[in-house]
Amino acid sequence: MEKDIDRIKKNNETDIVIRIDDFGGKRGLTIREFVKSERYTGFTKAGTRIPADQFKVFKASINSIDEKDLEGSDSSDSSEGFSSGKKSVKGDKKEERGEEEVGEEDLEGAI
Repeated sequence: MEKDIDRIKKNNETDIVIRIDDFGGKRGLTIREFVKSERYTGFTKAGTRIPADQFKVFKASINSIDEKDLEGSDSSDSSEGFSSGKKSVKGDKKEERGEEEVGEEDLEGAI
C-alpha cells in the first residue's frame, strides 16, 4: 500500500514527498525527495522513514515545535532551501484537492 499524503516544493526540480507505505512488509511514514530533471526523474536516497510503531513519538516531536521559532529565518541562510514561501493549514490543502486526512489509525493497523 502506498498513499501519498503531501508534496512540498523544495526547488524547481525537487519536491519533498510525504507518504505512507509498506517497505519490507512493514508499514511506515516515508519522507523523501523526488527529483524531476533531464538526467533523472524519481525518488532519491535523501530522506527518512518513520516506522509505524514510532509514529506517535514523531508526531509528538513535530507538534512540540513552536512555529514562532521558525519565523524570521532567512531562507537564503539555509543550505537546503526548504522554504516553500507559503503557509498552509493541514486540512485545507487536502480539502482543496479532494483528499482525505490520514491519521494515526492508518498507521496503527500495521503494528
